[in-house]
Amino acid sequence: MPSRYHYYRRIFSAYFAPGKSQLTFWHDKPAVNPRATIHKIGEYYMGFETKADYSAHSDSGDVPLLDYRGRIGLQYNPIAIAQWGLGNYNLYCRTEAPVRRRKFLRAADWLCRSLEQNRLGVHVWNHHFDWDYRESLEAPWYSGLAQGQGISLLLRAHRETGSAEYLHAAGCAFKSFLLQVEEGGVTFTDEDGDVWFEEYLVSPPTHILNGFLWASWGVYDYYLATGDPRAQGLFHGSAQTLVKNLEKYDLGFWSLYEQSGTRLKMIASPFYHQLHIAQLRVMCRLTGVQLFSRMADRWENYGRNAGNRAKALCYKGAFKLCYY
Repeated sequence: MPSRYHYYRRIFSAYFAPGKSQLTFWHDKPAVNPRATIHKIGEYYMGFETKADYSAHSDSGDVPLLDYRGRIGLQYNPIAIAQWGLGNYNLYCRTEAPVRRRKFLRAADWLCRSLEQNRLGVHVWNHHFDWDYRESLEAPWYSGLAQGQGISLLLRAHRETGSAEYLHAAGCAFKSFLLQVEEGGVTFTDEDGDVWFEEYLVSPPTHILNGFLWASWGVYDYYLATGDPRAQGLFHGSAQTLVKNLEKYDLGFWSLYEQSGTRLKMIASPFYHQLHIAQLRVMCRLTGVQLFSRMADRWENYGRNAGNRAKALCYKGAFKLCYY
């Protein structure tokens, strides 16, 4: 019960207390970046322009910090830092503004400095704070989402500078995708042989959709940058996993956040529902699989219906009360 108390206290503070919480960073408007290239490393697949201009909290080197309120407080989040860097990289590609170049390279440098070995010797970006995800994730914990987006940024920094340090760090991080979760990696292969990249490493795995997709783009980028056939095979496998399992994320009126395994399923918030739509449109571009575009259209239509939106909000609230 104390953990639930602290969870609700932190959530209430993030949404309703004055000042800028971590939500200031996360809740931008998800959108496909039409300038992104799909056959070579270029602008990232989503714009992240609002995230590029995040200025609520930072350290002395201008690297973003997020305010989680409550007992967590100000923290580095490797996912946020990678997205901040990717947004600034996109804007640098368009403007050649030196300030944008400095910012995305600061993010890349932070990622190089912060790459650590986990208890099984695999290089990961750790979160150094506890996190409530139904069961508590105790620091330090790592994520397939962070691994994928960190790789995506480092490969763009290597493209811009030619520095071998960035490519080396990306290669170290990529190894986490070659290993199963129990081996210290971020990949889970289910009993049907489907390959998943897990955002949160819990048992049983929950297959969070947005984290799985963002992680897969890091694998795709690693293939584009290096030609590594292992990355090509992993990305192809993850795309096939999505083809086989995408219908499981459709609730009939809204999308699911994850495959929770609970009686009441974990529905996506309005933000994550919009994010899923944008991500599926990117996946269609990367793979040519029209199923992803058709599902994006279906979910977009769900969101246009006021009744669906109200039902999703009530469903989400009930899930939180039952399981958090």
